[in-house]
This record gives sequence, C-alpha cells and structure tokens, in this order.
Amino acid sequence: MRLSVRGETALIFDDGSPVRAASAVAPFGDGWLIAQDDATHAAWRRPGSIVPVRVLDQVEGLDVFSSAAGTKHLKPDFEAAFGVGEGVLLLGSGSTPARMRASLVTAGGFTVTDLSPLYHRLAAAFGVPLEHLNLEGACAAGDRMRWFHRGATTFCADVDLVGGLPAEIAGVRRYDLGHVGGVPLAVTDAVALDDGRVLVSAAAEDTPNPVDDGPVVGAALALLDDHGVLDTVALPEQTKVEGLAVRATTAGGLRLLAVVDADDPVVPSRELDLDVSW
Repeated sequence: MRLSVRGETALIFDDGSPVRAASAVAPFGDGWLIAQDDATHAAWRRPGSIVPVRVLDQVEGLDVFSSAAGTKHLKPDFEAAFGVGEGVLLLGSGSTPARMRASLVTAGGFTVTDLSPLYHRLAAAFGVPLEHLNLEGACAAGDRMRWFHRGATTFCADVDLVGGLPAEIAGVRRYDLGHVGGVPLAVTDAVALDDGRVLVSAAAEDTPNPVDDGPVVGAALALLDDHGVLDTVALPEQTKVEGLAVRATTAGGLRLLAVVDADDPVVPSRELDLDVSW
C-alpha cells in the first residue's frame, strides 16, 4: 500500500469551541458524525459547518467528563461508529458499565441500549479480563458487524446485527499487526471495503494494558482479509488515528477521512484527508 496526506484541518464547532476527543467517524446526512469519547454530544461535520448533536442524556448532570474533574469513570467512551440505515450506531469501548452502551443516532434523535451482557460475552470469547476490554473499531459487513479489540493481540468478533444492533457472536478471529520499536500495533478503527476486506487504523501505544493511554511510538493502516494481514503502510509522525471512514473509491484505491484526538480538551481534534492506493 501507498499513503499520501492531502490535507489537515482543525475541527472547531461553529461557536468556536474545539471538537474534543474525536474517537470515531461515520457518514451522517449530508456530512459526517464525529464521536467525542468524553462527551454526551457528537460533532456533525457538514460543508462549512460543525454543530453538536446530542447522543446521550446527561450523566449525573454532566455533558463532559475528564480525569482532572474526577469524572472520567462516567464517560460513555464511544469509540466505534458505522452507518445503520439513515443513522449512525455509536458503540462504547467496554471495561466499565458506562462504556457498555450503544446509541443509535438519527436525524430525529437518539436511542440508547444497554449491551452489558454482550460485552461480558465478548470479553470471555477473547479471553481478556472485563476491565481490560477495549473495543475501539467496528464496521458493518452485510447482516453482521466486525468488532475489534485494541490489545497486544488483535481480536475481532463477527457479531450478528438484529434490528441494527449487535446481538450474538458468530465467530472470533485473531490478527498479528506487527510491532514498532517492540510495541505491538493495535486496532483503533475499521472500515469494511466492497470486496469483503477490511482496512484498519492501528497504533503502537506503549502501555501496560489495552485500556490505559501511553506514548505512541508508531501508527499504521493495515489491510485485512478473513485469514490475516495482507499489507500495511505507516502513518506519518506516529499519528494515532482514532476514527476512519471512506470518502470515495478511486481508480487505484481509496480516499479516506481520518480523525485524530489531540489528547487535550482545549485543543481541537484534527481531520486528515488521506489517499491510500494498492
């Protein structure tokens, strides 16, 4: 694979506030819905405008959450998103009850569903402690979804979709994405391609467990099929892409939209315009 960066833009709401903690992106209406993992609102990025869209009711009277405020444990941590009909399904990462929910967002509002039993089954199927479950990437593939756990071993569950929501586990795959400086690459998001393959973003994050953040020593895109890794290409400057979406199919590959979390609530997240070819 070959990769080029066509452009980079800071993500700022129309009122001047930053889009914080961008963690996933999916097509929505005439634009894109960008999840903020530490807030009850997503960002609706439309031509010439970015406005907030509520995806969850307030939690204990709060709309934003942080370690500094002692409220990080309350955040929904929506880390995966993909289109369902005319809406977008946002999925929590797991590891705490607050992160085991789905929000189906449409033009008319949102519907939140508790998926705790499924998260428990996924942790058991992957053989990881529940407190270390970190589901950071997902994509729809027909009447199923593929849901990726970010860990030293990359696990992917095929999960049946029933009524647009994940239901039963249909199978589990394992992938080895390689290492950067001795640190394993772990999936941060995923998009399904028309030919059945999956393109994932990944980061080599030097951390003792799949949940805690750490220094990013490398990042990449990886092309997967049902059996393994077909190819990888490095992302520039250890860029940890948190959300990935396909803008268009080109003659030689794809044009992608990627979002990057600044890891600082007062610094805007970034949007990257990428070309990948093979």
